[in-house]
Amino acid sequence: MSVSSIGAQSQLAIQQLTQMRAQFDDLQRQLSTGQKSSTYAGLGIDRGVTVSLNARLSAIGAFDNTIDNVMTRINLMNTALGNMTDITSTVKNAMVQANGVSGGSSGAAVAQQTAQSSLDELLGLLNTQAGDRYLFSGRATDQPAVETLDHILNGDGTRAGLKQLIAERNQADLGADGLGRLVISSPTPTSVSLAEDSISPFGFKLASITTNVTGATVFAPSGTPASMGVDFSAVPNPGETVTMRFNLPDGTSQNLTLTATTNSPPGANEFTIGAGPTETASNFQTALRGAIGKLASTSLTAASAVAASNDFFSADANNPPQRVGGSPPFYAATGMVAGTAANTVIWYTGETGTDPARSTATAQIDPSLSVSYGARANEDAIRTLVQNVATLAAVTISPSDPNGVALSSALDQRLTVNLGAPGTQTITDIEMDLATAQTSLQAAKTRHQQTSSTLNDFLQQISGVSNEDVGAQLLTLQTRMQASMQVTAMLFQTSLVNYLK
Repeated sequence: MSVSSIGAQSQLAIQQLTQMRAQFDDLQRQLSTGQKSSTYAGLGIDRGVTVSLNARLSAIGAFDNTIDNVMTRINLMNTALGNMTDITSTVKNAMVQANGVSGGSSGAAVAQQTAQSSLDELLGLLNTQAGDRYLFSGRATDQPAVETLDHILNGDGTRAGLKQLIAERNQADLGADGLGRLVISSPTPTSVSLAEDSISPFGFKLASITTNVTGATVFAPSGTPASMGVDFSAVPNPGETVTMRFNLPDGTSQNLTLTATTNSPPGANEFTIGAGPTETASNFQTALRGAIGKLASTSLTAASAVAASNDFFSADANNPPQRVGGSPPFYAATGMVAGTAANTVIWYTGETGTDPARSTATAQIDPSLSVSYGARANEDAIRTLVQNVATLAAVTISPSDPNGVALSSALDQRLTVNLGAPGTQTITDIEMDLATAQTSLQAAKTRHQQTSSTLNDFLQQISGVSNEDVGAQLLTLQTRMQASMQVTAMLFQTSLVNYLK
């Protein structure tokens, strides 16, 4: 029985050694990983809490990844918008120099070249990508936001570009005789009449006429089509004037004042006083025809280009551009017709919608918080910039044009005003919207860092170990194992022969 008991004790000692070895290996794992257990089951009743804490930390990590991606996109958008602001300043300076420092038609050519290069850069900025995502296409993130420079200005063969729309509108506004669709006549020997040639949106529109000429009578615009005029019943005095006001296609208006003079030939915007009312009326009609022709080739031409540009850039896939109706040449056109995507370039190729542009891209950055950071290239501020730069690039002013300087001045004046029109959206407004989104992103990330730190501390208390405690346990266990191995060895050396001795 005693010998049998010794064998049983040997087997028990081996089993204990095996258990201690397993415990020793587990303590070494804890020391290297800092975790109590490699499985949730090993945590006992705390396993449910640990699962919940890890799930929350994983969710926070996912939100932080989203924040990083969105922050990168917004940074790229802000860079593009900042460059757009610089382009605005560059183009404005070029127009100032065209009519100031440089002067003349050569200055206009330099301004046009600046506009073309600026437009090319601007379109590239609007097609900015973050990865495979176009940032200014609204919800259509897989397609470019805008057409190419060449297509926008020149079309693509089957579809008309901006230059063609400007040329068609210019024909319709100036008319065959270049008088802005006005008919100048002399109903009586002493009177001169101005009349619109048709009921149409084209050319000059008569607004008013006033005079301080002695004995003269003016007739305010009336009738359909409208007409107005002046009747000379006496000889004017030098310096007396007749002032006419015209409405232009782009919504602006222009005054034309003719001054009586004794000079012959008269100067610009002057008419020679005749020997009597009849001769004076004839001289006035001649001067009026020349002044109207010059006004048509300058202010009206500039206004016509702006109006055509408005039609071109206000269009999108759901709103085709308006074009001059009829067949070329369009000198006698009387109305506009809707173009189509098949015959006219649609400059904005992104997603269209009536909802705010910012809402076209949203990101969930917290369980109860999302941010909106979308943008469309046809937003008012961006469209206005593209439109005015493109208009400057599209209107070619010939160096041999005697009215080139005045045309350049009239065009630049309108574009400068449009680029800084008060009460409209600006590039800065878009940047402020994105800055608000950035603030929310940064605040959420800060909260996540604080929450993660708290959760990790709690998780460490549950599943973590103290290296000092584990080290002490290892030393204790090692001592026990050495003692057990010595005892076990002694037991295995015991035999019946040794026992009988």
